[in-house]
Amino acid sequence: MAVINTGLLTKGLRSEFFQRFGNAQTHFADLSTRIQSNSDSETYKWLGEIPRMREWGTGRLAKGIGTESYSVENLKYESTLEVDRDEISDDKTGQIRIRVGELAARAATHKDYLLSQLVINGATTGFNSYDGVSFFSNDHISGSSGAQDNKLTTGAVDPDNATVTEFKAALKSAIGAMMGFKDDQGDPMSLSASGLVCVVPTTMYMTALEAVNATVVNSTSNALQGVARVVAFPWLTDVSKWFLLKTDGIIRPFIFQDREPVEFSALTEDSDEGFRREKFLYGARARYRMTYGYWQYAISMDMTGIV
Repeated sequence: MAVINTGLLTKGLRSEFFQRFGNAQTHFADLSTRIQSNSDSETYKWLGEIPRMREWGTGRLAKGIGTESYSVENLKYESTLEVDRDEISDDKTGQIRIRVGELAARAATHKDYLLSQLVINGATTGFNSYDGVSFFSNDHISGSSGAQDNKLTTGAVDPDNATVTEFKAALKSAIGAMMGFKDDQGDPMSLSASGLVCVVPTTMYMTALEAVNATVVNSTSNALQGVARVVAFPWLTDVSKWFLLKTDGIIRPFIFQDREPVEFSALTEDSDEGFRREKFLYGARARYRMTYGYWQYAISMDMTGIV
């Protein structure tokens, strides 16, 4: 049986995969710090704070790496398409090529999905920050910081449909809280309200955009104009909850632990699958992990009903 070459049997398919992979819109690179991993897991002992500058006095006073640490194991991910040989012969409209393009898009946005799961589950037991408590918690304590809270609530008439004014008030509260967070020596973590990103569910996207971009809100000047960017994650299903992230620190709220980049492989007519079962396989594979960085650069904001 002759196989019609639709482009799926050539090296050009790999090139097209990575072109579509590179063109996919993603956000994880802006929201996380990339750490190159060289083993099956990485241990983060350096997430404690750097010593403040002090008067020289009698000489240098060295401070060791903090005791707060945790290990993160890399995970392997894959996605594979199985295509019947006859489907390739009969493919007149390039539908299989389109499916491979969708495979590239899914592979590219997978890290955004993983990051969204960290955000969604951040207040759940077991989804811990480096200090041993949930990433979003009312009880973060580190050294001389005192108890700190990055799990906030604010009132809204309709929590599932907050107004621009209500979102603006919540954003002011979140920024104020973030600017007040301290490190293990009692020093401020956030020295400027810069690099801020509001991560919201899709239903809140236009409200958040208007709140941060409008020159006037509720007939008054908008002091928050341009203070933050807005990113909508379709995986956020709790439409009353959103998140404020600070993304211009050396260490960001999340860490992308990069072990092996995405690769594309194909098993076609020369493979065992192609010969015995007349099935061609096209797949993506990678090893990495998305994990938590500085909780001080992330706030969970839950819009609750006004009693």
